[in-house]
Amino acid sequence: MAKELHDLLESLGVSVWFSEKDVLLGSNLLREIDKGLVKSRIGIVLVTPSFLNRIAGEGVADKELSALLATDLLVPIVHDTTYDDLRDASPLLGSRSGLDTAEDPIKNIAAKLAELVAL
Repeated sequence: MAKELHDLLESLGVSVWFSEKDVLLGSNLLREIDKGLVKSRIGIVLVTPSFLNRIAGEGVADKELSALLATDLLVPIVHDTTYDDLRDASPLLGSRSGLDTAEDPIKNIAAKLAELVAL
């Protein structure tokens, strides 16, 4: 889903930092994430059951989330889980207004994000 959202956003003219394409093999992942966050105006968190498990483990995903929570504009996108599950795992992220793929097709979500970036 992350790749699909990335591709849709780029097709709408949005510049997207995406670890799968922007982090070279052998690079320090945490440092590259840090550099990407510095250049970003808006943070998008794709919240999946796997993501919720990873932040509970306090690894890279947890550190990335901590950095994103310090930003002004952070949009959670819930996919294959619920906002209740998100609030249980991260009350701070769960308090942000966001989008849900169960309610909106990913193309609509990408369009809404592109509008937000254009503001």
